[in-house]
Amino acid sequence: MDSAIRTQSLRKVYPAPPPAKRGRSAAPRKEIVALQGLDLAVHAGEFFGLLGPNGAGKTTTIGILTTRVLPTAGQATVAGCDVVRDAVNVRRRIGVVPQRPNPDRGLNAIENLVFHSAYFGINRHDATTRAMALLDQLGIGDRAQSKVDELSGGQQQRLMIARALIHQPMVIFLDEPTVGLDPQARLAFWEILRQLHSEGRTIVMTTHYMEEADKLCDRVAIVDLGQLLALDTPESLKARAPGGTLVELHLDGDAAASTALASAVPGIIRATSERSVLRAYSDRGGQVISPLIAAVEGGGRAVRNIELAQPSLETLFISLTGRKLE
Repeated sequence: MDSAIRTQSLRKVYPAPPPAKRGRSAAPRKEIVALQGLDLAVHAGEFFGLLGPNGAGKTTTIGILTTRVLPTAGQATVAGCDVVRDAVNVRRRIGVVPQRPNPDRGLNAIENLVFHSAYFGINRHDATTRAMALLDQLGIGDRAQSKVDELSGGQQQRLMIARALIHQPMVIFLDEPTVGLDPQARLAFWEILRQLHSEGRTIVMTTHYMEEADKLCDRVAIVDLGQLLALDTPESLKARAPGGTLVELHLDGDAAASTALASAVPGIIRATSERSVLRAYSDRGGQVISPLIAAVEGGGRAVRNIELAQPSLETLFISLTGRKLE
């Protein structure tokens, strides 16, 4: 199987929410277009990242691929099965690690796994053997008899990985898996994901952490407002970032009028603005800061803060969308 996952013209539109109770004059609300014709192909054995801000369509995409959300139009297949017409077989072939751990808090760690195994017809003896092996592999074998509330956030997330793997799925989905983890727990979680990937598993992960996508993924799809903006390896995407350095000036007012002034500064490749933020791309690094400030202040604006960023997925995202990944 060349493609573990494929989507074609995938579209999802949520109906307009009911109008607020503000009298008859309240304007009708618009429907929400979460996906606008998304085309993706994830290779078997690939670690694939969906990168984008909140509201970009990442979670909706995962929801469709895991059969929890019905698409409005288009097609999607996972492990060769159509997510709408063959949803049962899709669920047998996938494991899902949710954004927030959701184990049964009335059970201990190993009981959570054995109970979950029953959904896939795994007998209790085999389930117990598999569960203990997974807990050991993930470094929490000594917590097998611990109640969920006795586990740290990172340990609960490892338990969710074990639950996703208990039925030996072909594809693993992780939706913002490191949200809420402290830096140490996040790095430990990365090592677990690298190990799973090294075993040949197909992993699809949504994230809005640039570094996470850069360090872990074979390829990254950048999405925003339900559309695919770019798709390639992290290195190739970073090479597409304009200019050698992004100089970001935070001004005391609207930056639109300063854009033309910044563009005229020698060494500035391109300048854009968003509200009070002026962004200038330069191949001269910090050398352009002084003349850039002089040009902006000559136009009547004061500079409140300055930030510099080297070419990265972040600078590429800003160049594609005009805003930061937040």
